[in-house]
Amino acid sequence: MPSYTVEALRTFALVGHSDGGKTMLAEALLFKSGAIGAMGTLERGDTVCDFDPLEREYRHSLNSALVHFQHGGAEIRLIDTPGTPDFVGPALAALAAVETALVVVNAQNGIELTTRRMMDWAAGRGLCRMIVVNKIDAERVDLPGLVAQLRETFGREVLPINLPADGASRVVDCFFNPAGDADFSSVADAHQALIDQVVEVDEELMARYLEAGEVTPAELHAPLERALREGHLIPLCFVSARTGAGVAELLDVLARLAPNPAEGNPPLFYKGEGDAAVPFRSVPDPSRHVLAHVFKVVIDPFVGKLGVFRVHQGTVTRDSQLFVGDGKRPFKVGHLFRLQGKRYEEVDALLPGDFGAVAKVDEIEFDAVLHDSHDEDHIHLKPLAFPTPMQGLAIEGRRHGDEQRIAEVLHRLPAEDPCVRVEQHASTNETVLRGMGEMHLRYLLDRMAQSYKLEVTTRPPRVPYRETITRPAAGHHRHKKQTGGAGQFGEVFLRVEPRARGEGFAFVDEVKGGVIPGQFIASVEKGVRAALSAGPVAGFPVEDIKVTVYDGKSHSVDSKDVAFQAAGRKAMLEALRAAHPIVLEPVAAIEITAPEVKLGDLTADLTGRRGQVTGTEPLSQEMVLIRGQVPLAELEGYAGRLKSITAGQGAYALVLSHYDAVPHEVQQKLSSGYQVALDDD
Repeated sequence: MPSYTVEALRTFALVGHSDGGKTMLAEALLFKSGAIGAMGTLERGDTVCDFDPLEREYRHSLNSALVHFQHGGAEIRLIDTPGTPDFVGPALAALAAVETALVVVNAQNGIELTTRRMMDWAAGRGLCRMIVVNKIDAERVDLPGLVAQLRETFGREVLPINLPADGASRVVDCFFNPAGDADFSSVADAHQALIDQVVEVDEELMARYLEAGEVTPAELHAPLERALREGHLIPLCFVSARTGAGVAELLDVLARLAPNPAEGNPPLFYKGEGDAAVPFRSVPDPSRHVLAHVFKVVIDPFVGKLGVFRVHQGTVTRDSQLFVGDGKRPFKVGHLFRLQGKRYEEVDALLPGDFGAVAKVDEIEFDAVLHDSHDEDHIHLKPLAFPTPMQGLAIEGRRHGDEQRIAEVLHRLPAEDPCVRVEQHASTNETVLRGMGEMHLRYLLDRMAQSYKLEVTTRPPRVPYRETITRPAAGHHRHKKQTGGAGQFGEVFLRVEPRARGEGFAFVDEVKGGVIPGQFIASVEKGVRAALSAGPVAGFPVEDIKVTVYDGKSHSVDSKDVAFQAAGRKAMLEALRAAHPIVLEPVAAIEITAPEVKLGDLTADLTGRRGQVTGTEPLSQEMVLIRGQVPLAELEGYAGRLKSITAGQGAYALVLSHYDAVPHEVQQKLSSGYQVALDDD
C-alpha cells in the first residue's frame, strides 16, 4: 500500500493558451521539487512532458502528459495540457481528473482565447481555480495592468497570493506574510484583501475577525478551501519558469493551500439508465468500492492500448477485478502503472486522487467508468462535452488495397482524442477525417505517417449539409409484389411535421387495431430512416423531423419485414417531397484574435463570406478578439487568408453554432441534377 494518505494528495491541470510556458513550468516544478536532476528545454527536445517526436518537431504540446512529485509532505499529481485551440480535447479531458485548474497566463500576451475558455470550463465543472502569471521577467510587461485586467475579466475574486519583488527576480508571499516590499502594489494590502475575502464564507469566523482584528493561519484553512470550492477566491501567483523566480513559492501554495481529494467538489456518478438512473457522489475513501474515470486513452504501436484513469473512490491494486461501465465481465489488473512523462512506473496500489494506467484491456474506452461493483446496474458519469470538430479532409489510400488498413488506423485516432471524428459518406463514397483545425488535421496525418507508416492522399470534403422540412405533410405507399410463390405486401400511411432546430428525429406509432402487426412497426421505422439518409432536395441526411405512422394494411401470408421496409421508405419519400424540404448548412461560431489595426479588414472579409460579426473585445498588447458567425462552406482557405491579412499574427478557433437554411441560389446549385431514387426494392 502507498506510504501516503488521501489527505496528502493534490491534483492539478496546467491549462491556458499556447506559449504561456506550461511545459517549462512543469519542468521547473519537477526540478525544484527534486523529481529530476536537471531541467530540459524545448529547443533540445528533452522535457519530461513534451516527449512525443511530433511535439519536439512542432515545439509545443500536442497531448496531455502526467507527472508527479513531492513537496512539503504533499503528493502532487500534475497534468500538462496543450494550449492551442486545435488541441483543446486533451485539455478539457484533464479537467475531469483534477481538483484544481492552474490557468497559466503569459505576462507578455495577457488574457488570450484559451485562457478565457479554460476559466469558464473549469468553473463549469466546479473546480478550484488558480491563475499563474508566467514569464514575469520578460521585456515589455505591465504586471499591474495585467492584474487589473484579470480582475476586470474574471471578477474581484482574483487576488494576488504573492507579488513580484526585486525586479521580478523573486516573489514575496502575501497570504501568510502581512508585510514586505514588492515591485508594485502593497504586500500588506494584498494580505488584508485575501483575509477579508476568505473570512466572508464563514460567518462565525468573520464575527471573531471583526471583533479581534486578526485570525490565525490554522483558522483560515477550512474557509480557504471552501472559498476555492465555491469560486469565491481565485488566487493569483507570479513565476518565471526560465529563471526559477516564484517556483518554490508556487510549490508551497500547491502543497499548503490547494485542496486534497476530500476537500474538492466530487463528481456526480449515476447508477442505472435513462430517467431511472440514480445519482450519487463519490467519496474519497480508500476502503469503499472502486470508482475510477478514464480520461485519457493511448494506443501505442508497441505497448498496445493504455487506459489512463483517475481514482475517485476505493483502492485499485494489481490484483483488482474491475468492470468497465455496464460490462458484465471483469478484467484483472495485471500491471498497474503511474506515468512520469513517457515513463511507466509500476506500483502496487492507487488511492482516491491518484492517476494510474492499465495496459492491454480492449474494453476500456475514453470517458468510461471503472468499478468493482457486481451489481447489474450501469455505473457511469454524465458524458464529457467537447466542441464539435468542424475542419475536415476527405482521405483515401495511395495504394490499392489500403482500405482495410486505413479503417483500422482511423478507428484508433478517435479513441485517443475526443475531438476527432471519422465520417463515412455513402452518397459521395468519402471517408472524412474531422478535427478542430488545420494544425490538428496536419498532426493527425503526420501521426498516421510516423506511428502507423500509412500515407494517404487528401482533398477538401463536401460540406456536411443537412435537409429538413418546413410544413406538415402526409405520405402513403402500398408495396405489393407477386412472383409466383410467396408474395410481398405492406401498406403504410404516415404524417411528417417539422421539429425545432436541434431536436432531431422522432418516430411515433399511432397505429390502432393491429392493422400493421406490432412486429412490423420496427420494419416501417427502418424504411423511414433509410429515406431520411438521403433527402429529396440534394441527397443530404434529413433531420429535425417527427414521423407518425397512423394506418396501414397487412396480409396474413405475404406481409414481411422487407415489404414494410419498402412501404415505409416510399411513403416517407412521398411525404418529404410534399413537406417543402429545404437544405440546411452548418454555421460556425468563430473567434479571431488579431491586431486591432486589422479589425476593419477582418470584418469586411467575414461579411464577404456571408458571415456576421457578433461582438469585439479589446485584449492586451493592441490585440482584439472578434466573435462572429459564418457558414462553414465559406471558410475554405480561411487560415491562409487570415495569415495574409494579419501578417501571421492572427489565430482563430471554430465550434459548431447551429444549422440554418441556405440562400435560395445556393439550394438551387446544390439540387441541380439530383433525383431521389424511386426504383423498386
